[in-house]
Amino acid sequence: MPRQGPTGKRSRRKEKLGGRIRRDRALLLMMAPGVLYFLVFHYGALFGNVVAFKEYVPFIGVVDSPFVGFGNFTALFAEPAFWSAAWNTLSLSLVQIVFFFPMPLALALLLHSVSQGRVRKFVQSVVYLPHFISWVIVIALFQQILGGDGLLNGLWGGGSGDNLVDVFGNPTAFQPLMVLELVWKDCGWGTIIFLAALHNVDEGLYEAAAIDGAGPWRRFWHVTLPSIRPVIILLLILRLGEILTVGFEQILLQRDSFGPATAEVIDTFVYYNAVTDGHWGMSAAAALFKGVIGACLVFAANKVAHRLGEQGVYR
Repeated sequence: MPRQGPTGKRSRRKEKLGGRIRRDRALLLMMAPGVLYFLVFHYGALFGNVVAFKEYVPFIGVVDSPFVGFGNFTALFAEPAFWSAAWNTLSLSLVQIVFFFPMPLALALLLHSVSQGRVRKFVQSVVYLPHFISWVIVIALFQQILGGDGLLNGLWGGGSGDNLVDVFGNPTAFQPLMVLELVWKDCGWGTIIFLAALHNVDEGLYEAAAIDGAGPWRRFWHVTLPSIRPVIILLLILRLGEILTVGFEQILLQRDSFGPATAEVIDTFVYYNAVTDGHWGMSAAAALFKGVIGACLVFAANKVAHRLGEQGVYR
């Protein structure tokens, strides 16, 4: 039998690839808009990071703006307001991870333990709804309850004198209030992935554990938790990648109530320096710095997950 050379192998590979494209042309056609979206609005937008290395002037465009190298980064790192915003961002993000991240898991476990199907679906629908309410409405609602003229002051001492409670004017209440609003709005929505993971746990494991005499707590510790641990670690890694993203719209709407010293975060620092003050280059440098830190945290957390025997986000 004659041996085929490299040219024959390439020709056969091309024919095979062409056959696969013809066979899957309907799927490829449906996938095209999604791929185009990511190419244009995600990967294409990466080229905008060049603004961080230029003295950007909107009237002459990105190409004609003068190149300043790392000058924007030098100015950024010498700016005390940036480090104050970075500290506020990091501390608020850690508070969110500690007090908000476990909440959807706990709620999902409670919903999963409800045996009545109709009751569970009703509760799920109720806890999902706040996710679709805008931050403007959510913050207005909290202000009507906890503000100086809110419901709390109306019920507690008439809202005057020493009895006046104004949470929105108290800097020490900023982070707890941010977490409370986030829990109310997105805790139910965050249960979706955990509930999907819980539904995939093999019921036979629970039955075997019950036969061996394991109570509810031991079944949770030895069956439920190990079964959904990969999902928990995956979501935690993704959250670490957004550790410097703490909710732009939520904080922008309340920044003036608490003051920039307390409520300025990196996202609002970028916004006010670029749009209000016109420092586009330094703002782009701050945004690029934030993205690089997030990417490094994802890589590091994924590496640690592999060392601990978990799958992580990617291999």
